[in-house]
Amino acid sequence: MKIICIGRNYVDHAKELGNQVPENPVIFMKPETALIPKKMPFFIPDFSKDVHHEIELVVRINRLGKHIHEEFAHKYYQEIGLGIDFTARDLQSELKSKGLPWEKAKAFDGSAFVSPFLNIQKKSLDPHKIQLSLRKNGELVQDGNTKDLLFPIDRLISYVSRYFTLKIGDLIFTGTPAGVGPVQANDLLEGYLEGNKQFSLRVK
Repeated sequence: MKIICIGRNYVDHAKELGNQVPENPVIFMKPETALIPKKMPFFIPDFSKDVHHEIELVVRINRLGKHIHEEFAHKYYQEIGLGIDFTARDLQSELKSKGLPWEKAKAFDGSAFVSPFLNIQKKSLDPHKIQLSLRKNGELVQDGNTKDLLFPIDRLISYVSRYFTLKIGDLIFTGTPAGVGPVQANDLLEGYLEGNKQFSLRVK
């Protein structure tokens, strides 16, 4: 199982971090060990003093695919959920300044949280027009809509499949809206889809 993440896929988020808006999807990966086990909190790693939350819509692949045409990409998923891409921002900045890969800042153990998944047909959800938000200690900190994705879900699936064979169970984190920020011990993170709470996650 692969965790494929898309960076800078909301224009406002790219700008808030001082990044250029990309011409093509920015792709990075997380290993399976990045997933936080069910009912476990997020543990702040001891190698960072500035870990940020990034709420994202997550798509779970349900068919084997390679070189998928965009017009058929919708056939490769039926379930969506919410995820948090935890990022050691201080470490990421250091790595970027040296022109080095981001893995240590993005792919460390426990750096990916995923909520339970929803069947888009059963729930009558349009993944291309869905509101997602994150509250930290009850305060709204991130709020976005997938209609504002720079690269929509079907295009992402098509693009990613040019480089990586997609397998059943693979996860695609589709990008985070503006409002990313630091987490501290005892913070409570709550994720919402279309105004309905999907998860609560404690920070330790």
